[in-house]
Parts: sequence; C-alpha cells; structure tokens
Amino acid sequence: MAMGTVTAPWKQLLLNALESNANLKHSSFFQLATIGSNGRPSNRTVVFRGFQENSDKIQINTDCRSRKIEELKHCPFAEICWYFTDSWEQFRINGRIDVIDGSNSDPMKLEQREKAWFASSLKSRLQYLGPLPDLPCLSEQPSQEFSLDPSTGPVDAFCLLVLDPDQVDYLNLKSSERLTFTSRQSVNEEKCWTSKRINP
Repeated sequence: MAMGTVTAPWKQLLLNALESNANLKHSSFFQLATIGSNGRPSNRTVVFRGFQENSDKIQINTDCRSRKIEELKHCPFAEICWYFTDSWEQFRINGRIDVIDGSNSDPMKLEQREKAWFASSLKSRLQYLGPLPDLPCLSEQPSQEFSLDPSTGPVDAFCLLVLDPDQVDYLNLKSSERLTFTSRQSVNEEKCWTSKRINP
C-alpha cells in the first residue's frame, strides 16, 4: 500500500543507519555515480557532509576542477549508493545535483558554500590548494606544502554539490525489507513522498 507524505520518510531511516554505524569511520563515505560526457557511467567515493538545513538535500564537497563537475554540467542527474556494513542496509538515492561554485549569482547559495567550507577541517580545505586533478604528475617529489589562514573564506577550487533526491531505494538485508520512495511536487510546490514495499 502506497502512502503520501510531505516530509521525507526515508530520511529518518538514513539518520538511524548513520547512528547505528557511527562507530565505523567509513559509514560517512558513499559512492556517487554520474554520467560521463561519453555516455558511460562514472563513479567515485565521496564524503557525506550532512543535510542542507531543514531539508532532505544531501551535501558533498568537491574540487571544481574535478571531472565530475564537467559531467554534472553535461547531465545534472546522479545516484548515491550507500551501504552500511554493521546494519546491512543499502540506500540508493537518485536525484539532481546543484553545483555551487564561487561564480554562483545566488547570495543564499554562496552562503551555503561558505558554511560548508568552514564546517570542513583545515586539512580538508588544504586539498583545494593542490595541483590540478586528473593531470599527470610532473615531479617525483611529494607535492609542496601549502598553508591557509583558518579564517580565510572558500578558495576558488572549492565547490559545494547539493543533491536533491527524487527517488530512494532502501534495502535491509537483515530483515529482507525493501522500500521505494518516490517524490512529486504537490499543488503548493512542496515535495510530497510516496512509499511502497517491494520484494527484495
């Protein structure tokens, strides 16, 4: 039996999974698949940076010079695959990604980007000062050390990705429970979710 709801019912399942797997450092890592400009799938592991305030939108930090940015400009749709090893739960989260770099014209989005920057560790921020990703290494020497004032705002290479989910597939391998969640826009422009229990 399908049921409709305004709040995302899968979000609490995900928060519960994060809590029950909190002792595992890798529980904050998931795979993000995009579509390459050649039409082939492109996949990588990224870090969960939390939900955007009061929403079900998922935040990911990345380098605006990375290949995934070009892929998302070519096709903004992506899918997350997130497996929790302690609780045997898998979430596949499909949606559209908003790419927020320093050239964005929306002050609210630029503020979100800045918040994401300062929420990251200094070590994480230093990665965005490194050489261009995907280019050959020209030196055998380790890359040079960079320093950054902790109060300095986001550097040009820092980019915030915000995935707005529209489909979620939840699988619990311990209980053999599988649920699908699908969203649509309601008449008052709110996202409305329906859920359905399906065979695993």
